[in-house]
Amino acid sequence: MPLIRIPKSWEILDPQITSETAFLNRRRFMTNLIGAGVTASLLPLTSCQSSDSSKTALDKSSTQAYSGLTRNSNFAKVDRAITDEALATKYNNFYEYGGTKSIWQAAQALPTENWKVEVAGLVKNPRTYDIDDIYKKFPIEERVYRFRCVEAWAMVVPWVGFPMKLLMADVEPQSNAKFVRFTSFYDKKITPGPGLMSQFYPWPYTEGLRIEEMANDLAFFATGLYGRQLPKQNGAPLREVIPWKYGFKGAKSIVKIEFVEKQPATFWNTVGPNEYAFEANVNPDQPHPRWSQASERVVGPGNSWSWETRPTLPYNGYGEYVASLYR
Repeated sequence: MPLIRIPKSWEILDPQITSETAFLNRRRFMTNLIGAGVTASLLPLTSCQSSDSSKTALDKSSTQAYSGLTRNSNFAKVDRAITDEALATKYNNFYEYGGTKSIWQAAQALPTENWKVEVAGLVKNPRTYDIDDIYKKFPIEERVYRFRCVEAWAMVVPWVGFPMKLLMADVEPQSNAKFVRFTSFYDKKITPGPGLMSQFYPWPYTEGLRIEEMANDLAFFATGLYGRQLPKQNGAPLREVIPWKYGFKGAKSIVKIEFVEKQPATFWNTVGPNEYAFEANVNPDQPHPRWSQASERVVGPGNSWSWETRPTLPYNGYGEYVASLYR
């Protein structure tokens, strides 16, 4: 008798994976700063249409393709198409390079040569990895994940990288390490931020997780996407991918990972704590203060208002993996 396989709730069908084109123009935040302080009211990005720059062909020669790459069968399918590669590499948020989605050209200033990642804090084996160390030390695989932005748009991306728990096993966190802080590259001469008011933001960009979140099977360090090393606008050479949380939790271009005892301050939670929670799990029943999170627009060609709208899934569809963390 033939076996009947029932797809899991998080699985995406191959023909439905978001294309690479749609994924790469990912972060437009229109920001109003109140007075001269850091407190901000971040306007919803109602004009998230595809940028004109997406008409320009992406130069893939700047990123190397992986050879012998294997897709993890446990994370191979979801319930919609993979986003077109050209969109995923040109429709991006990367606030260090500007407050619109069209930052991919500005992000080419990111210096990725001789990249180092320091792992410090409450660990038995503090280390500094260069990117070659990472490729040699950790088995690289491909995973297809949903991606959900706090701005209520969504993609599906085939990420390349390795589980965060492998790095944890290498450095061995101490028993009093309860949180992890991730720090992104920052140099005000190279990363100008979103204009004149950038001087009031708490640079460098930082993000954080509880240690049990980092140890979850889904938590991933990405070194590439669409079978190639990460483009600079997507957070080369190393970024976080936490698929059950809103996308701003995924720090890009990581230079430091610290294991700490107390919950660390993070960039957006510092700027607008009432709008950008430290936890930031995808939750259709918890609206953003200025827009609903009950539905999402799936990034595709053309104007954002023509994009398909779908109901938002709790934990972005990954509840069976992570819901137990929050009981």
